[in-house]
Amino acid sequence: MEKVLSLSMFQLFAEMNLQLFAEPNTNTTGSAELSAENKTYYDMTLIDSAGPELIHDQFAQKRDIPKNGGKTIEFRKFSALPKATQPLVEGVTPEGLSLNVTAITSEVSQFGRYIVTSDVLELTSIDNMIVETTKLLGRQAGLTLDTITRNAIIAVRNDHYASKIAEPNIILKSESEMDDTCHLTVHTVKRAVATLKNNNTPKIDGSYIAIIHPYAAYDIMNDPEWIDVSKYAKPENIFEGEIGKIAGVRFIETSEAKITSDGTFYTMLFGANAYATTEITGGGLETIIKPKGSAGTADPLNQRSSIGWKAIKTAEILVPEYMIKILSRNEFSSSAKEN
Repeated sequence: MEKVLSLSMFQLFAEMNLQLFAEPNTNTTGSAELSAENKTYYDMTLIDSAGPELIHDQFAQKRDIPKNGGKTIEFRKFSALPKATQPLVEGVTPEGLSLNVTAITSEVSQFGRYIVTSDVLELTSIDNMIVETTKLLGRQAGLTLDTITRNAIIAVRNDHYASKIAEPNIILKSESEMDDTCHLTVHTVKRAVATLKNNNTPKIDGSYIAIIHPYAAYDIMNDPEWIDVSKYAKPENIFEGEIGKIAGVRFIETSEAKITSDGTFYTMLFGANAYATTEITGGGLETIIKPKGSAGTADPLNQRSSIGWKAIKTAEILVPEYMIKILSRNEFSSSAKEN
């Protein structure tokens, strides 16, 4: 009798689709175990963890991601009005002006990752596994989405090259002329600022903005004109990552500023409305938590949970003339890793 039962059980298992156990994160459903309050809490935990990493996004013109509007999002650029040098004729109403609006379209893409945790890990771990994992995923989401914006804006072609220390007045014309003595200096920054001013680039809160890598910031912070953020008259009105200012430029430091394969640092200098990106907190970034048991027969012993995120994102340069890429090198270049 025992042999008959064993054979029947074997046949039963043989007939089951064992692929249900191979990938527990596909074709799963939600669970009533995850309350609305918990979902809101985990969403905010992930967004709060992602926010500080979105250094490049904080200066972009933002657009909400349209629901049921396709994969294309539209950014708008307004052309400046011409000078009104013609005197008005007394009693005569002049001809009205027309706005010149240019639409720039971009296709959004979806990004995301997840982590699977076991019931044993959750039972034996000292930390709150869901909260800690959500924080880690939030930071990953922030860095990922920030890099998407960064990679979009570094494509601008308005390149300035830091001069060699021994020849500060010689302006280099290409990256091939650079070496490790081409440090970022206030002279180079002032030259870039002059270009932005000549292009009538609008400022952000009265200043231009530069996003800089710590290795490049090391050079500019040694200049006697440098004003550290701790010495601001109103230190409470600072941007995420701000470290100081010089020559009318406020510098935002991040290790995610671009480093090339040969150790060249990109410092992105720009004004208002230079680029645009999609709005993340308006629905683009989402937390997905699948509690134990939510997978049904794919997790028959309630052994696995998963925590993940997904987001829809794109970024575009709106006005190339409002943005300059400063290339520099120094003694860190030989050991700096491309990012």
